[in-house]
Amino acid sequence: MQMAIQNEFVSVEDYLAAEQASDVRHEYLGGLVYAMAGETRDHNQIVVNTSLTLSRHIRRGPCRLYISDIRVNLDLRNDQYFYYPDIVVTCDKRDTHPRFVRYPKLIIEVLSESTERTDKREKFFAYTSIASLEEYVLLSQAGPEVTVFRRANKWAAETLSGLKSKVRVHALITLVVKAE
Repeated sequence: MQMAIQNEFVSVEDYLAAEQASDVRHEYLGGLVYAMAGETRDHNQIVVNTSLTLSRHIRRGPCRLYISDIRVNLDLRNDQYFYYPDIVVTCDKRDTHPRFVRYPKLIIEVLSESTERTDKREKFFAYTSIASLEEYVLLSQAGPEVTVFRRANKWAAETLSGLKSKVRVHALITLVVKAE
């Protein structure tokens, strides 16, 4: 759950400076700053396991994988937004900033009771407005369920359930084939 920490406009520069010195992560939504909820051990374990699996597929290619502490920066309706996705993959050489990514190829969020609504609505609309993004993936903490949204499929949801289900991340598969 996000809680606004102030009700007045904060500039991007002031947000980035404050965030660099803060022990608590905050998201920036068009001038408003929101504190982020803490993660559970289950949430963290899902992020770690998913990151390890993905990193094996991209280690030989041009892509880089980041977890939790790297923000995604986007421009939405002429406002700047900074979100902290659970996992973000970028393959774009223009992504050179040390603290955020502007050209993500893949974004993954782990759902929790406090974030599910935001991840499925607000972040879905924000992330899918990013021209470089090819896939947005939601992982359930409640059980073995994955929902994948692909640009190539006009962002239609593809939901897989059960322990035997396998998800193909097309954006990264293409890169692995090209690198071999």
